[in-house]
Amino acid sequence: MKDKILSLFTNPSEMTPEQIVLNIGIAAVLGFFIFISYYISHRGTIYSKKFNASLVILAALTGTVMTVIGNNIALSLGMVGALSIVRFRAIKDSRDTVYIFWSIIVGICCGVGDYLVAAVGSAVVFLIILILGCIKSDNRMLLILRADRGKTAAIKAQVYQLFRGKAVLRVENTTEETVELIYELSQSMLKKAEKKEKDLCS
Repeated sequence: MKDKILSLFTNPSEMTPEQIVLNIGIAAVLGFFIFISYYISHRGTIYSKKFNASLVILAALTGTVMTVIGNNIALSLGMVGALSIVRFRAIKDSRDTVYIFWSIIVGICCGVGDYLVAAVGSAVVFLIILILGCIKSDNRMLLILRADRGKTAAIKAQVYQLFRGKAVLRVENTTEETVELIYELSQSMLKKAEKKEKDLCS
């Protein structure tokens, strides 16, 4: 028993080259599945090609790390300490967080050889996204407004009233004299706002 415990800290599990390639390869394949899912659900102005590509890379890297760690507790603790310095960028869309964790979990499952769990889990997650309607894009677009900085509050109030509080403020850039506000809208929101303006003018 003592020797078995010590082996966890000293001897990593031996893997054949074929097993290593299989672990990382399947993680990358499932990463492409995540890539396609993200592309479908984020089509429009909020879609980031670089972020989407990073999800595939993240899945493959996580699979690589888990393959290296294996059952070695000492390596796993060291890896946790090394990765603790990593900081995610500010997440503007909550769905991005889901996809980040999805990629990590796929990499972990493939890294330890649980391919069935990774495949079934990915399929279930995709179905949940599909059923809950998060997959719909609705042709998002951006509304960019530039004005004097002193008019910021008035502009925000006007946009809130015009789009009934549904317009999402993505970016607010300010200088000493000017302000730039970037809102994310859907075509249906824009059409309702145009109809509302026509009704007021008539």
